[in-house]
Amino acid sequence: MGETELSTRLPTEDEKLSASEVVQALARQMTDTGMQIPISQNGTSTTIEIPAALAELVIDVLMHVSKGEAVTLVPYGTELTTQEAADLLNVSRPHLIKLIEAGKLPHHLVGRHRRVRASDLMDFKQRRDAGRRDALAEMTRIAQETNTL
Repeated sequence: MGETELSTRLPTEDEKLSASEVVQALARQMTDTGMQIPISQNGTSTTIEIPAALAELVIDVLMHVSKGEAVTLVPYGTELTTQEAADLLNVSRPHLIKLIEAGKLPHHLVGRHRRVRASDLMDFKQRRDAGRRDALAEMTRIAQETNTL
């Protein structure tokens, strides 16, 4: 723990390069069902099978590191402060409070402090993102119709 944690700092140039190399190596091992990773230890060889969803998660995290981006993993059942939730949605804390007060984002109190479950936050984010995609698709459709008339 401490300065070696990538959850508290940006990756170094060496870490970015290493992550990029690992991504390339793992991607070569990827199949439709996952990946098989050969492991040699103390003269013994074996193969570890990693399901596709888990392999994609590892590759995704390493891709972000290779780009020099900060990465934070939030377990689904975690309770977040309003600041942490706002940071994950990339909105201000006051805006997040407005979402909570409008009943758009569930929360509960711990003493006087609001907490948001990561699972509720991810559900909200998916709904918000789907709404944005739908609105963009509708705007694109309207723009195409008006250009063809």
